[in-house]
Amino acid sequence: MDLTAVREVVDGRSAVPWRQGDAWLAGGTALFAEPRPALRRLRDLMTLGWPALTVTETGIEVAATCTITELLIFAETPDAPWPTGRALIAGCCRAFSSSFKVWNPATVGGNLCAALPAGPMISMAVALSGTCRLRGPDATERLVPAREFITGNGATVLRPGELLRSLTLPAGALAARSVMRRVATQAWGRSVALVTGARSGPEERLTLTVTAATTRPVSVSFPCPPSPGELRSGLLSALPHPLLLDDVHGWPTWRRHLALQLGEEVRRTLAGER
Repeated sequence: MDLTAVREVVDGRSAVPWRQGDAWLAGGTALFAEPRPALRRLRDLMTLGWPALTVTETGIEVAATCTITELLIFAETPDAPWPTGRALIAGCCRAFSSSFKVWNPATVGGNLCAALPAGPMISMAVALSGTCRLRGPDATERLVPAREFITGNGATVLRPGELLRSLTLPAGALAARSVMRRVATQAWGRSVALVTGARSGPEERLTLTVTAATTRPVSVSFPCPPSPGELRSGLLSALPHPLLLDDVHGWPTWRRHLALQLGEEVRRTLAGER
């Protein structure tokens, strides 16, 4: 879709003050997906030249401008560190309701900032205990846990002129046993429910995160592996009707049912049950 109201595209490094009608531009796959009559100027983040991925012993820093293709290539690199974490990353990359043609320009940051319930980078970021690094127009920065970054369908904690600089995934979460399960109405369709799970720590704490079925990420944590009944009870309490997504792709009660079913699959997988 053309953004016909846009009159100017400026370098992301420009010192031109932020004004109403501005928007940050990265891959543009979300920005150009629907009419945006209020936009007048785009500020191109790709001119900033941030390295896509920075891998250290403490984890991975994923630039907001890192493309899905770049992230997937890393996730599927043989003999790279954190095989379980990389498997979850790869699964989330492949959960996009699109083909490789979209993976090439689409960015991790764009998917997070679009804040769509089915955004798989949201699922990845929350499942792997990510931290969002935000930068304001005055260059001041703040850190926000990924689980708190999305506040609702299409809504984030970003302030006017603020941008997502990067997402940090810690080594501890990447090394934990983790798994992802999802349901989509079509092979390349958007997720209608996506559940991730991770077991970590000496007591094997189990944390499940539900996305796609909800308007924002919902996490439930158990200090030790729960029984099927305990898991169901915990998820039901965490998934009240107002948090469930209601759109043309599925009713809230159906999405909750799917979340419960996927949650049990995740629990059984991480518990080593058949």
